[in-house]
Order: sequence, then structure tokens, then C-alpha cells
Amino acid sequence: MDEPARKREALARVEQALAASIRVKQELLESAAGDIAHAGRIVADALSGGAKVLLFGNGGSAADAQHIAAEWVGRYVSDRRALPAIALVSNPAELTAISNDFGFEHVFARGVEAHGAPGDVAIALSTSGTSPNVLAGVASAKDRGLATIGLTGKGGGALASLVDLSIRVPSDETPRIQESHIAICHAICEVVDDVLLGGGTRERSGR
Repeated sequence: MDEPARKREALARVEQALAASIRVKQELLESAAGDIAHAGRIVADALSGGAKVLLFGNGGSAADAQHIAAEWVGRYVSDRRALPAIALVSNPAELTAISNDFGFEHVFARGVEAHGAPGDVAIALSTSGTSPNVLAGVASAKDRGLATIGLTGKGGGALASLVDLSIRVPSDETPRIQESHIAICHAICEVVDDVLLGGGTRERSGR
């Protein structure tokens, strides 16, 4: 294949990926905007009342959990007080100790047991909705009186029926689901900041 052909192929692949991402997000807007707003209010009410948010997932979902916890402990767009959010994937010593001593399926359940309390919110991210450690984490959260929100893919898996509020991305493709999960979480951040900052004009950070 010559160089011009390689460039055309690369361009076509990029256009295909971006078009697919846009299409999935448009379908998400039409099917789940109300549920996302509801999730935002659940989180905002918890944080306003002094409770905290626990986030967890595997792989790319673990990175998303860390990302969103950082938006709340730091800032999303505007300066405001630090908000208590914990990504249960962030301590390698803790994860490896629990995995070694109890089994990997218990890593999030133990984290919820250690850090969760009634009134807190657990946000579980799983593209398949079937990850045993995520399901165990949600079960632990429900046992302890936490509100539970699940972000998953089109099928929902067992996660969709286990959580209090399920938000399903209308796709079976992992990259498209993950892209939409971070968009959902950012939308939740928008609602949280509006509630905590009174819905007024917000200065954008230089980040």
C-alpha cells in the first residue's frame, strides 16, 4: 500500500470511530438524559449533606473512577470546596493485599466495607455489567445503606438489576461504552457543581 493510500485508510478509520462515538452519545442523550440528571441530583444531595462518593471498576473503568474522583476532590470547572470522593482502585498495596488474602473478587467489597457509610453513594462502572468484583462491591454498598448507581453497556448485565439507578450506554462496543461513561460522569459533575455553586456563572479553570 502506498503512502497516500495509508493516509486515506487512517483518515477513514478516524472518521468511522468519531462518527460512531457521536452516534452512541446522541442515542444516549435521547434515551438516558433524565436518568443521568437523576444521578447528578443523587450525588449532589449526598455531597451537600456531608456524605461521600465511592467509585470503582476494572481496567479503563478504573481509570474513569480515578478521573471523576479527582474532579470532585480537585475541581471540575470552577473553584469550590473539595468534595469527598474515593476511587477504590487507587491504592496498589490495598488492592494486591486484598487480592492475595481474600481473592480479587473481594477488592471492591472490602473497600466499600472500609470506607462506605449510610448516605454515601457508590458509582460502579462496568462495560459488561458482569464483573464479579464490581457486583460484589455493589452488594456490599447496598448492605451498608449506600445509594448505588451503575454505568454499563447496552445489555446491562447483572449490574443493571442490582443497582438503585442503572444508566445503560446503547452500544455493545467497549470503546464506545467507555467514551460515553466519561461523558455521563462529566454530566453528573455539571449537575453537582450547579447545585453546590447555586447554578450561577462559573469561572473556568486554566486546566
